[in-house]
Amino acid sequence: MSGFSPRIVQEGESERRFQQGVRVAEALLFASPEPLSAEDLARRMPAGVEIDAVLGELERLYRPRGVNLVRLAGKWMFRTAPDLGHLLKPEGEAEPKKLSRSALEVLAIIAYHQPVTRTEIEQIRGVQMNKGMLDLLLEAGFIRMRGRRRSPGRPVTFGTTEGFLIAFGLDRIADLPNLEEIVASGLVEGKVPQGLSLPLPSDVPGSGPEEDPLEDDLFLTMSEERLEALAQEAPLNPNGDDKPPEEAPPR
Repeated sequence: MSGFSPRIVQEGESERRFQQGVRVAEALLFASPEPLSAEDLARRMPAGVEIDAVLGELERLYRPRGVNLVRLAGKWMFRTAPDLGHLLKPEGEAEPKKLSRSALEVLAIIAYHQPVTRTEIEQIRGVQMNKGMLDLLLEAGFIRMRGRRRSPGRPVTFGTTEGFLIAFGLDRIADLPNLEEIVASGLVEGKVPQGLSLPLPSDVPGSGPEEDPLEDDLFLTMSEERLEALAQEAPLNPNGDDKPPEEAPPR
């Protein structure tokens, strides 16, 4: 009576573990309210199963379906297929409020020039910025305060967030279109000035070469230190002098 060879048995077991890994990753991605990194998923894989192969298989399986597996901001998530998004909007629902042209200009400058200060943004745009513009982008979750410029006044520097990448369908900030791609898309009116270029966008974590980390608020830090010092001081004497109050004699 002949049986299966050890090699065939081993290959069958490897395939079974791989398919189980695909099912586990699929369940985790559907259940998670936030995108998951490959590292997060790899920790839940069966022994010997490579997460890259699992994600590649899931991406292939869902490519023609109503939801697609996509990588945004370096993490993985399921998203409605682009051509079906309009079908999910409830009838009668108002259009979501869009950013104004000026807000988009500021956001684009921050994305391409980060880390960048408020003054530098205004110099690039050539006009003064509304007071609440940065607050609007901060509240929307598109930008963050990164650090402080090593210059007089130590102005705050701004950069983009993970939410910005997800909202605009980018895996990393380097995926922003370059000047040639912008011109080819027809977004630039007229002739592009000779010598015009865009900086290579980067949002690498940490401080830039001319940027210090954003320290804690100095006023709050001093207040907390003062409160701690007061808590360690002797209680005030109700008699008004500097001597600690005398303890009442034992009865």
